Amino acid sequence: AVFRRRKPEEEFAASVYRRTAEQSRTPELYERCGIPDNLYGRFDSLALHAALMIDRLRREPDGDVVAQAFFDAMFSHLDLTLREIGVQDLGVGRRIKIMAEGLHGRALAYREALADGPMPLGEVLRRNAYGGSPPDSSEAVDGLEAYVRSYVAKLAATARNDLAK
Repeated sequence: AVFRRRKPEEEFAASVYRRTAEQSRTPELYERCGIPDNLYGRFDSLALHAALMIDRLRREPDGDVVAQAFFDAMFSHLDLTLREIGVQDLGVGRRIKIMAEGLHGRALAYREALADGPMPLGEVLRRNAYGGSPPDSSEAVDGLEAYVRSYVAKLAATARNDLAK
């Protein structure tokens, strides 16, 4: 099984995931928007970007397959990262499960807020995008909200095959 050839959608999803992970590390998010540059803040930024990308991928004809491949690539990477930072084998599965549930909850909250749901996007970001330590400044949250709206528009305008670029 180790040597099986990856399906084209797995290759594509893995490259889209790598690009999304890079985007989640944009200095502006930490410097201007106030996301803490620590393990929790980085995960929340990754979860935010992943949720937005998964929603974008789902709009494609093969969206469910590609979105699942993206999710698999992401959690395979997070599993490896946890092992690299020294989390014991028995703790990895449990932490991955918690992270997957966290991503799912955040994704639903972001999707609802972006569709003008009951809670405004700024409040959803304040609760979910700051590693549990939202900034005192509403300017930072406003900056993140503007960034998210711009990023969502950019994703919507990007052709499928350009998402990995």
